[in-house]
Amino acid sequence: MAVIQYTSSDVSLLARLMRAEAEGDGQLGMLLVGNVGVNRVLGNCLDFNGITSIQQMVFQSPGGFEATQHGYFYQAARSQDKRLAKRVINGERFNPATNSLWFFKPPATCPAQWFNQWNTGRFKAHCFFAPTPQECPRVY
Repeated sequence: MAVIQYTSSDVSLLARLMRAEAEGDGQLGMLLVGNVGVNRVLGNCLDFNGITSIQQMVFQSPGGFEATQHGYFYQAARSQDKRLAKRVINGERFNPATNSLWFFKPPATCPAQWFNQWNTGRFKAHCFFAPTPQECPRVY
């Protein structure tokens, strides 16, 4: 059962985001990016107050995703990527992005904190950061 509301176009949009942000990190990397996106919609907290849809989350400005500024993001969603998007929309969570609201690709090692948010781990090229349960209880 879905943890956030969605349409078929939302599934495609999330799939395109996941692919554009993390295709180089494989399917798990894409699922981790999907977890962050779903958490931003689910959380309605911190930098993501008022973000209540996949569309708003993907195109949030400022604070959105860099991938939306590049042509690769605008390619059609592939069926395998849509399947991954549906998995995170349906509530599957993957460590280290289980409760994360942010990720980035550092030049070297992951810092312990990023904008006062704690590092939850790294997967391949990306470091993930989560709020505390007190700051954003809906993602826990």
